Amino acid sequence: MTTRREFIGSLSAFAVASNMLGEGTTVAQAAPAVTGHFHPKGKAPSKFTIEVLKKAKAELPFKDTRDFEENKKGLIAPMEELQIKADAGNIAWDMKQYQFLDQADEFDSVHPSMHRIGKLNNNYGLYEVIPGIYQVRGFDLSQTTFVRGKTGWIVFDTLVCAETMRAAWTLFQEHKGEGLPVTAVVYSHSHGDHWGGVRGVVDEADVRAGKVQIIAPRDFMEYTVSENVYAGNAMNRRLFYQYGVLLPVNPYGFVTQGLGHGLSRGNSGLIAPTKIVEKDIEEFEVDGVKMIFQNTPNTEAPSEMNTYIPEMKALWMAENVNATLHNIYTLRGALVRDSLNWSKYIARAMYLFGQQAEVMFTAHHWPRWGSERIQDILRGQRDLYANFNNQILHLANQGVTINEIHNVFDLPKSLRERWDCRGYHGSVQHNARAVVNRYLGYWDCNPATLIPPPQDESAPLYVEMMGGAKKILARGKELHDEGKYLLAAEILNKLVYAEPNNQEAKDLQADVFEQIGYQQENPGLRNSFLAGAYELRSGIPEGNSPKSSGPDVIRAMTTELFLNFLGIRMDSRKAEGLRFKMNLITPDNGEKFAIELENATLTNLAGYLAEKPDLVLTINRSELEKTMMGVKTLDAQIKDGTAKVEGDISILPKLAATMVDFDPAFEILPGTKAKGGKLAKNDPFEAVPGKTIGE
Repeated sequence: MTTRREFIGSLSAFAVASNMLGEGTTVAQAAPAVTGHFHPKGKAPSKFTIEVLKKAKAELPFKDTRDFEENKKGLIAPMEELQIKADAGNIAWDMKQYQFLDQADEFDSVHPSMHRIGKLNNNYGLYEVIPGIYQVRGFDLSQTTFVRGKTGWIVFDTLVCAETMRAAWTLFQEHKGEGLPVTAVVYSHSHGDHWGGVRGVVDEADVRAGKVQIIAPRDFMEYTVSENVYAGNAMNRRLFYQYGVLLPVNPYGFVTQGLGHGLSRGNSGLIAPTKIVEKDIEEFEVDGVKMIFQNTPNTEAPSEMNTYIPEMKALWMAENVNATLHNIYTLRGALVRDSLNWSKYIARAMYLFGQQAEVMFTAHHWPRWGSERIQDILRGQRDLYANFNNQILHLANQGVTINEIHNVFDLPKSLRERWDCRGYHGSVQHNARAVVNRYLGYWDCNPATLIPPPQDESAPLYVEMMGGAKKILARGKELHDEGKYLLAAEILNKLVYAEPNNQEAKDLQADVFEQIGYQQENPGLRNSFLAGAYELRSGIPEGNSPKSSGPDVIRAMTTELFLNFLGIRMDSRKAEGLRFKMNLITPDNGEKFAIELENATLTNLAGYLAEKPDLVLTINRSELEKTMMGVKTLDAQIKDGTAKVEGDISILPKLAATMVDFDPAFEILPGTKAKGGKLAKNDPFEAVPGKTIGE
């Protein structure tokens, strides 16, 4: 079981890396692929599910094979080793388990469109985009690109972990690297699968010495950490569903994640940028190569940029354009993205660069060649996100609510028939609701839903009014056998909440979830339903909490962000009646903070000191980081003199007593919580578990 030292101490860089989301992390995909169902209670696809998948196959444009042709174009060398080991000895990346995708034309438990993108994601090796630009694909959820500079190689994005990036660099050097060094790294955006592997290809000492330049869009460091900290524990738990963390790779389980097969399981790190692209459009040379950078904030990521290389007529669209409909809202949780803004930035890139470009390459999937093809993809993606914004608001302005929009809205036929607009990462259903939520919020304007009662109170009433558990089970079984799975899920959900120990009800709900999951084209929806089925059948197993990914993200976290998070961790009910003023001073970086506990609320204000404080804590930021990471307690730092205190030291244990350990495996569905295995504490103001610094 992951300890609090690992989990809260790092504020879970795992969640940061999962923000791809772009999105997320698949950590339980080390089991070999098998042909039978992975769970003893698992069911085969029903005749209704098989019919849904057959209908989808008949309606989709499978005669359009351009993606397969582009996907294999330029292959220089396949990667021979199907597994890449992590430094810790585990398997960081395993392509062996995905080979089943190429061993059959179809599976009756996998949507044919998902099977198609899974086969495309089986690309695994070194590819030439054009002379001077090369990509290593299939080593992680994302891919890495090498652009020839005057004296070395410019790397666009560095995968998730050092081990897969190191393997990609080794393969590249064997065939095309010419023995030249990395001279620059471009982080396309703030999601962890695009910077986490930087230490596998760059030595930080070379960055500090000016030998390697690291370039990033504006606000990169802020959003790299902050987007996942405040609700990071909840995001971690939710991504178990979106990314199918507990599901084996299997035709009945996890198949692919759409953008790629999944995320690697190695050492993720971060080296801070040395140059930030601040202007909307900014032009400068990188290792002798002229580049034009286009900042695209609040699109696929809050900090992101496209890049055009005029000499090569090559357009890098980061993750703003992929071979899929992306997430406007990501199921693991994040701020809803601005689909209209996203559309306009794609349009701007098309007018600025798309008519000149002869190749377009991206952070996921494969390049597109030729001006006509590039502009066609850009127009399709532009219209995809604009249509979501415009038509959903069109319907909302006619009274369609957030709880009905996914049943009413659909994309135009011309967009549905484009493979690059299919929902391999985002889905039409959950993205539609996201647009309404962005503009109008979660309420459907029905007063009956404005103050909903707790489900554990309302569900028993529903069960009583429906005639009791036996009648619901009988009707639920009838609906299941009729293939009316959404209706079955609706009534069984009430029973499961009313009677969380009713395993018969949970098993039937799991059977329903499983069929709904099989029918999904979108990996996030499939994984969520299948994950729900797994936990209803087996509970939440211990030992599956995500691991932190090292100190780099903690060093990147601002002191203010850390203090804000302490305010979130504090249970106000435990702070009733407590009052204090505290000043925090970090001399090595010149920061100061006024911290107050008042009205059972912990607040901080950067750049100010409180008058007549009850306590003054002085500690270098570099030493505070050790406490933030859980490496060294604050008590130890006070005792050895690296931290100095003046005033009422008893404030610290009192504050520590209000802190709550967030459970990284909290219950989502009732009656699924594993027993035992409480996590160890690691409060930043606590000396050792069970002892405070005041003792």
